[in-house]
Order: sequence, then structure tokens, then C-alpha cells
Amino acid sequence: MNRRTLLRTAAASIVVTACGSTASTGGGTTTKSPTPASATQATVELAKGGSFTFALRADKAPNTVANFAKKSRAGDYDGTSFHRVVAGFVAQGGDPLSKTLSAGDARLGTGGGNQPTELSDLPFDKGAVGVARGGDIKVSNDSQFYVCLDAAPHLNGQYTNFAHVTNGMDVVLGIKIGDKIKTIKIE
Repeated sequence: MNRRTLLRTAAASIVVTACGSTASTGGGTTTKSPTPASATQATVELAKGGSFTFALRADKAPNTVANFAKKSRAGDYDGTSFHRVVAGFVAQGGDPLSKTLSAGDARLGTGGGNQPTELSDLPFDKGAVGVARGGDIKVSNDSQFYVCLDAAPHLNGQYTNFAHVTNGMDVVLGIKIGDKIKTIKIE
């Protein structure tokens, strides 16, 4: 195993073990249902300036997109931070605990509730947006999301992939631990 593969595997293990609860509920479905047209894209505006936009894939993860849109519209992500950034892998944020905990606090990455995982055939390429989860593949976090900073094919079929960056990937690549989300606008 080369060094890059070893580092990606280790980083994936960190994401799995540090993100969300491992309580078991129903889920783990492959979804091919029709999409509601009410949420097609999200624009994340950072408090430090800059924004990025991603196309939402309700055709592949309808419940995840609906949940993300609902939380975004309610302002639940406003003031949360990116608590985990692994170069060449992911920038992860959306933990509600990041509104009150400082960057580096060991509890970051444990906040949020549960939702069923929606697996699909979407690849985790550079710019893919996925949902964090714990050890149970059937249960994903209902708040924390990540953006792939590079291709991460080892995540394919293991996590909910619900969007892909369409604009502002340069902003995503500049995200640092502790960067705050000002707001997320849904269209």
C-alpha cells in the first residue's frame, strides 16, 4: 500500500469513527425515487468571505437533500464551522456543536442527529458532497457534511453522496479548520 493510499484510508477511518452516533436505526437504502424540484442548489457563504455552490442531487438522495434544505433554510448551519480539514481528502463542517465549542475541541464531530443513509452510484470525485456517519453504514449524521478535496473512490457506496460543487472549488480548497459558515442559501 503506497503512502497516499495509507493516508486516505487512515483519514477515512477518522471520519467514520469520529462522526456522529453509531446508534442503529433503519436505513441503508439505494434510492432511485423522483425528486422534488424545490431544492436544486445550495450556496455556502463563508464568514471570512467567499462562497461555493453545489448542485443538489435529490434524484439520488431525496431525504438527505430535503433535510439539508430544511436545515439550511432554518439557519441551522449559520455560525457552524469546518471542524475537520484533511488535505487532499475532505473539508467537513456543519456540526451544531461547532457554534459553541472552540476549534480543536475533541467533542467536535460528534454533534447532530441521525438519518438513514442513502447510498447511490454517484462517485466521490473532487467536489462531491457527502454526509458524515459513524460505524453503522445504515445511519448517517443529519447535520455534518463534507466536500471532497480530491477524488476519494474508497468512499463510493459507503456514504451518502448528495451533491457536487459547480462553482467556487477554489474557495473550498482554501477552507481551514475553524472557518465559519455565514449562511447557506437554497434555490
